[in-house]
Amino acid sequence: MTAPFVWQGRIDAEEVGDSRRWHQCVQPFTPQSRSGVALIGFAVDEGVRRNGGRPGAAQGPAAARKALANLPILGEPALWDAGDAVCEGGALDAAQTALAQRVAQALAQGCTPLVLGGGHEVAWGTFQGVARARSGARILIVNLDAHFDLRQAREGNSGTPFRQIQEHCAAQGLPFDYRVLGISRYANTQALFDRADALQVRYVLDDALQTEAGVHAALADLAPDLQACDAVYLTLDTDVLPAAVAPGVSAPAPLGVPLWCVEAVVDAVLASGKLVAADVAEFNPAFDRDGITAKVVARLAARIARVC
Repeated sequence: MTAPFVWQGRIDAEEVGDSRRWHQCVQPFTPQSRSGVALIGFAVDEGVRRNGGRPGAAQGPAAARKALANLPILGEPALWDAGDAVCEGGALDAAQTALAQRVAQALAQGCTPLVLGGGHEVAWGTFQGVARARSGARILIVNLDAHFDLRQAREGNSGTPFRQIQEHCAAQGLPFDYRVLGISRYANTQALFDRADALQVRYVLDDALQTEAGVHAALADLAPDLQACDAVYLTLDTDVLPAAVAPGVSAPAPLGVPLWCVEAVVDAVLASGKLVAADVAEFNPAFDRDGITAKVVARLAARIARVC
């Protein structure tokens, strides 16, 4: 068990007008909470460890909340903190199930779950929660990531969540609608590209997202998918960003996708009005520099929250 995060920060007592910050508005999530955004921590990096990555993402939720605490309130809806799902004794499946339960409960109460990771194994937990709450719906997964995370492995890990989701969809007779933006040719084997092609995964390479023209083309290609689906699950892996912008990740990217491009994709998803859940994964405070990655994670989380 982890101790509840204590929301605290700066108070501009002498300011005129609305000077509230997140720490003054976030309330504990209860059975009576309705609408707004439910923050859920996934304080787990067991999947990263299993995948041979750099552990430390389990501290991501606390560091992200700390960075969020002093952000100004600028039109946010109700903000709830639903605590953390944790991994005890290496039981990753149990941690993902616990997360799924929190996600499903938040949706049942009319809140939008915003999950702070944690390794990208968070995606299997978040998706299970969405699938429970939106049974039978056509769910589009939009992933901003340098990696497909479609690996084959004996045990689930941070590289397998979307393969696990695909297998779930196949078992339920549901389409596997998976779109990835930011894929690196230097971070995925040919086997993964072949698997993505076989599963009809649509993806955009990182080097195609370096210009406005490239981003506009990617958004135009994404638009029909956003229109056709019933709901969108948005997942952001912070290692999609350049290492200079997000050094605090398990696998830093030498090129990466510019932050303005990531925000443009997020905005397009939000504009669809179909977002049902989102998560931000792979933030690893142990390798952050000057808190810059924490600030980027907080910026993205707040951007999502302000439109929910």
